Amino acid sequence: MFIKFCWGDRNPLGWKFYLSLTLIIISGILVWFNLEDEIITTSTGSQPIYQGRTGQKVVALTFNVDWGEEYLPAILQILKENQAQATFMVTGRWAKLHPDLISSIVTEGHEIGNHGYYHSHPNQLGRSELEEEIRRTEVVVEEICGQKTRLFAPPYGEFNQRVLDTVESLGYPLIMWSLDTVDWRKPQPSTIVNRVNIGVKSDHIVLMHPTNPTVQALPDILKFLKDEGYRMVTVSDIILEGG
Repeated sequence: MFIKFCWGDRNPLGWKFYLSLTLIIISGILVWFNLEDEIITTSTGSQPIYQGRTGQKVVALTFNVDWGEEYLPAILQILKENQAQATFMVTGRWAKLHPDLISSIVTEGHEIGNHGYYHSHPNQLGRSELEEEIRRTEVVVEEICGQKTRLFAPPYGEFNQRVLDTVESLGYPLIMWSLDTVDWRKPQPSTIVNRVNIGVKSDHIVLMHPTNPTVQALPDILKFLKDEGYRMVTVSDIILEGG
């Protein structure tokens, strides 16, 4: 009866209307099933963190690590000589290959952060894929050094609201940076030094990578920061109120 009404001559709306309605309903059902875990829940209002909020003259040096292990011992030694703390955002795949360096970082009093497992583009991952990247890295790091990662630095500095909400649902703040040294392009060490010396301010998060120019620039950077009265602390220290 319903079908006859919809498609028969007595239907005042016409068969084209119901054809369109049917297609819309079918499309909606297909979209629903294709979304799978991509269904985005209401935003929690989470935001990325670009700098600290201590109000003190402190700086957090961060090293994103997915390669460059040959430069890590020198970086750790320079930090030690200057009594400077730093945060190392590592990928899970890198940590698994270099457990000795993870242990050294923690032993020297530095902080280990989470940089995903494969250094994938976060915006191109589904929610469950991103969760897996973070959790898998967390497990690897904890198995090596007995500490869980508490911070997430997105590869490529890439995020959208879905990424922010997913990261927050796992209990992580999403860490960006205040000052990018762009050292991964391997400029002259003096260029890296000047970028920090000219641009750094209190509560800044400074982004670096393990490269040869970075190793050469780091002593001068630390000397400048100390001469200017800055303390070098971890990201967790710098993002805590009154830390």
